[in-house]
Amino acid sequence: MAQMSFFDLSDRYASLDAKRDPLVEIDAMVPWEEFRPTLERVWRKRETERKSRAGRKPMNAVLMFKTLVLSALYHLSDDQIEYQVRDRLSFMRFLGLGLEDRVPDAKTVWLYREGLAQAGKVEELFSQFDGFLAQQGNIARGGQILDASIVAVPCNHNTRAENKEIKNGEKPEDWEDKPAKRSQKDTDARWTKKHGKSHYGYKNHVNVDRRHKLIRRWHVSDAAQHDSQAVDHLLMGGNTGSGVWADAAYRSEGMEAKLRARKLKSHIHRKGRRGKPLTAQAKGSNRTKSTARVRVEHVFGAQANDMGSTLVRTIGLVRARAKIGMKNLAYNMRRLTQLRRLRPCPA
Repeated sequence: MAQMSFFDLSDRYASLDAKRDPLVEIDAMVPWEEFRPTLERVWRKRETERKSRAGRKPMNAVLMFKTLVLSALYHLSDDQIEYQVRDRLSFMRFLGLGLEDRVPDAKTVWLYREGLAQAGKVEELFSQFDGFLAQQGNIARGGQILDASIVAVPCNHNTRAENKEIKNGEKPEDWEDKPAKRSQKDTDARWTKKHGKSHYGYKNHVNVDRRHKLIRRWHVSDAAQHDSQAVDHLLMGGNTGSGVWADAAYRSEGMEAKLRARKLKSHIHRKGRRGKPLTAQAKGSNRTKSTARVRVEHVFGAQANDMGSTLVRTIGLVRARAKIGMKNLAYNMRRLTQLRRLRPCPA
């Protein structure tokens, strides 16, 4: 087999461009270098803390961040992202790598994500990109839509007694002398029921602006937490619209009072009660509200279908928050390219 020449590689990239490689658009629109100071504060030791200059040089911080974005965009495990970067020209070009360049291995990807998770920096990176969206004219418009989606994690096979202790915030005694077993147990995830089915994991609570379908605020909790309990983390000022849309799970007197105090207008679905079913007028009102509220379902649908899945294979709330946060950030980057295509060109 003949070795690929520069011109062969150029022709391959040209054919990818003809198919509108989405990574080219994301790479061109996202201000990657603006993230570097935040990333290097987490991933680089200060000169005074370094014991020696010996050893392999660290990976480029922006390259590693883009690798994590790729992993979130395509729902790839650390082993898969290493393989795909080696195998796919579109991934190599997105990362700015040549055929001869060093590719981050699975362990390196894990370590860099772990650094962000333990430092709690994914939220800061998300806010930084949200500021960039505002600078580009994509400020939050049209009101706020609140909702939550269950994010599954692999189930733990515990005994009833162990589950009871975990729910009480305790660690089973026999785990103390079994560190290997303990390290594989997720004591933060919880069970919940939805539509009669049991689910185990976490919840991704989001605030999506009605105009752009961009995630503006997000919060991660265990799956058992009621959707309405995350509202304080989600409601924001600065949206040009005063309306708030949400399903009936958010409806309560306390919630209505909270919105009035913030001078926000409630468009939360009404719910019937035992012996007091919804009137025809209330049902019609709910249908009208659904035309706006459904836009948040488009966001969850994009994450579950277009971006691979929402399953998280991590252990603990800290790591799950980092994974889910990167998924939300990657969604916004992807959505930005769609908004640019939808925006009419100036005359």
